[in-house]
Amino acid sequence: MDLYGTLATGFRSDLTAPWIELPDGRTLPYRSAEEGSAKVAGLLRSLGVMPGDRVAVQVDKTPEALLLYLGTVRAGAVFLPLNPAYRAEEVAYFLGDAEPAVAVGRPEVAREFEAAASASRVRHVFVLGADGRGSWAEAVGAASPVHDDAPVGESDLASIVYTSGTTGRAKGAMLTHRNLVSNAVTLHTLWGFRSGDVLLHALPIFHVHGLYVATNTAMLNASRIRFQERFDAHEVVEALAGSTVFMGVPTMYTRLLAQPGLTRERCAGVRLFVSGSAPLLPETFERFRERTGHTILERYGMTETGMSTSNPWRGERRAGTVGRPLTGVEVRVVGKDGRPLLAGQVGDVQVRGPNVMPGYWRRPETNVEEFTADGFFRTGDLGVFDTDGYLTLVGRSKDLVISGGLNVYPKEIELLLDALPGVVESAVIGVAHPDLGEGVTAVLVLKAGAQVREAEVLAALRPRLAAFKLPKAVRLVDELPRNAMGKVQKHLLRERFAGLYR
Repeated sequence: MDLYGTLATGFRSDLTAPWIELPDGRTLPYRSAEEGSAKVAGLLRSLGVMPGDRVAVQVDKTPEALLLYLGTVRAGAVFLPLNPAYRAEEVAYFLGDAEPAVAVGRPEVAREFEAAASASRVRHVFVLGADGRGSWAEAVGAASPVHDDAPVGESDLASIVYTSGTTGRAKGAMLTHRNLVSNAVTLHTLWGFRSGDVLLHALPIFHVHGLYVATNTAMLNASRIRFQERFDAHEVVEALAGSTVFMGVPTMYTRLLAQPGLTRERCAGVRLFVSGSAPLLPETFERFRERTGHTILERYGMTETGMSTSNPWRGERRAGTVGRPLTGVEVRVVGKDGRPLLAGQVGDVQVRGPNVMPGYWRRPETNVEEFTADGFFRTGDLGVFDTDGYLTLVGRSKDLVISGGLNVYPKEIELLLDALPGVVESAVIGVAHPDLGEGVTAVLVLKAGAQVREAEVLAALRPRLAAFKLPKAVRLVDELPRNAMGKVQKHLLRERFAGLYR
């Protein structure tokens, strides 16, 4: 059940079929995926990369980036994608924690990336998209292809994806070949993929949704992938003609609805619109259906589990719900005593199945906390099943903020805010936002007589945080609300500032 071998069953019968279609009209065949990834695997072997070694990648969305991913898993190594928006300080943490054998970065920040990699004692450092010293393209071009893929077992790691929690630093979710294969095969069937499907791909490829859900499922189907380098609502609307499947996050759908060109005629050839990574508002669900005649299919997943539930391709897609558990996946809602609840009762959502990671990278103590004795993963989400088995998410027991479909880790921002001159303490919360789903919001308590302006706060944070983590607003309070045990009651802050972005 190795990942690349499974994906290749979909396209090896016709390597001349189109694989990646670029915005400029160029099209790469599946032969490029097969031969290009073999060259990457060959280079990694020549560098002494062994099965299980990590390959860290912080690059832009390009076909070369996908080849890097495919070649890494063919070599039996572990692919570690990093958001290109991460700053040097953030990258240094990830490299230090994962200790990769190879790191590949972007030419725009090559010096900072190389410095972070050197500090973490990464053996081999390259730049994707640059010429001369350290050029990844030149190194791959000179490598001999290796077609005998490294033997891997289903429990071997294929990827580590760092995800935000609510305490401590970001953790690496370890994803096995079995995890990624099971999701690709299940979704391929569940969502009715068929010959001739064309995926319009406007998601980033540094997280599970864009890289593993969208790309893996399309490649297993030998689909043409229409590659948008980044999401642009106008360009996506134009590209809907000639596409049959689109996967996005709620923010994308709200922005598509703002485009006058989004019409029933434009969407006539699309058979499936999928939404995930954050809750889709019922209002957006209904507006999209009225405007286009299409009912968005909402599903539920997270970095640690891949996809766990989905509304059906054939059958009723219910607004506000994330559907039923996938085939072979167990999802339960439990009370404080850990016992499963009846339909209609709200509790903690837990998941068990072939899609669920074995644990966090080098976090044995965290794994004990995050998994139940009988092997269910504690998602940190609160949910409720209806009598037909549809799951509705009603909130999060953890304080993770999801803004524009991306996870934002409050504690990381709070540590920086608390260190600012004049700040006594801070709390970072997510507040309903019409475009982003949730807007990152900083709430500060100041020292007596201190004067701190929003612009000053953002200027201090900007060099140290990726743009999507920056607060959309900064608000001052006399004190943070706390319970009897002294814990900050963030739900009260969310209630207080609920209308901030209306």
